[in-house]
Amino acid sequence: MRPTRTLATALAGGPVVLDGGLSNQLAAQGCDLSGDLWSAGLLADDPGQLVAAHTAYVRAGARVLITASYQASFEGFARRGIGRTRACELLARSVECARLVGDRSDEEVWVAASVGPYGAVLADGSEYRGRYGLSVGELERFHRPRIEALADAGPDVLALETVPDMDEARALLRAAEGCGLPLWLSYNVADGRTRAGQQLSMAMELAANHPQVIAVGVNCCHPDEVGEAVARAVAATGKPAVAYPNSGEGWDGRRRAWCGSSAYDPGVAGEWLAAGARLVGGCCRVGPDAIAELAEALAPPLPPGAPPTDGR
Repeated sequence: MRPTRTLATALAGGPVVLDGGLSNQLAAQGCDLSGDLWSAGLLADDPGQLVAAHTAYVRAGARVLITASYQASFEGFARRGIGRTRACELLARSVECARLVGDRSDEEVWVAASVGPYGAVLADGSEYRGRYGLSVGELERFHRPRIEALADAGPDVLALETVPDMDEARALLRAAEGCGLPLWLSYNVADGRTRAGQQLSMAMELAANHPQVIAVGVNCCHPDEVGEAVARAVAATGKPAVAYPNSGEGWDGRRRAWCGSSAYDPGVAGEWLAAGARLVGGCCRVGPDAIAELAEALAPPLPPGAPPTDGR
C-alpha cells in the first residue's frame, strides 16, 4: 500500500520496522553478487530478484524497504559500459522495484532510496575506514547527481547510510539540499566512534538543525554499539534515532566469507526504543526471519478480547 502519511508522521506515533540485509537475502535466493556493483548489478541483470527479496521482507513485517542503490553510481555503471542515461534508468528502477512491492501490500510501506558512501563505490572496504583523501566539495560533487536521480524516481525518503566520517556526512547533507525529500543519516561506527575515529556526538550534531533530516543514527555496526549510539544521537539532535546493525559477524576478505556467530537479538530492540530509536531493522546478515521476530517484538499489545494475529 502506498503510504498516506509521511514517514516522519508515522515515527511520531511509534516505532517503524525497517527491512534487513538485501544482499544476504539475494544470496539466499541464489544470486551471484561477486561483481563490483554488488546487489546493484541486478538492477540491470535480474530486477525480479530484487522484487522477490523486498517481498520477503514485507511478508516478515518490514514497513520500510531500502532500495538496491547502495553501491550504484554513474562511475560504477560506466565501468560496466553503461552510459549515463541508462544509469539514471537503473537508479530509478531501484525505487520502482521497492515501490511495486509496497503497492502490493495491505499495509503502508515506505520506500527509502539508499545512498551509500563513496567508499562503497570503490568496492574495497573503504566505507569501513573513511578518509578517502577527497575534500567535502569533491564528495558533494560525487553524491549530488545520484541523489538527484534517485529523488526524481519518487521515493518517500533518502537513506544516507553507512557513513564512515563527518566529512562525508557534511557532503551528503549538502548534496541532498533542495531535493525535496526527507532523509535519515546513519553512521557506521566502531568502539563508540565513527569509523574515521571522530567523536560520535559531534558527528550526530551535524544533522541537528538540518530541516530535511527526520532521523539520525547508525547502521551496519555491531549490535552492541547500538544502545549508546542511539542515546548520543537523540541527545545531540533531539530527533528520532534510526538503528539497523548488522549481525555482528566479521567479514574475512581473504577467504571472502563471513566468520563468527550472529549477535543480533531482536529482543534487545526494546532497549533501543527506550533510548530513542524509532526506525529499527537490520543490515548485513540480518534476514527475514530476524525481521519477523523484530516486528513481533515491537508490535503494540493487543487490546483485551482482540483475536490473535500473525504478527504482521
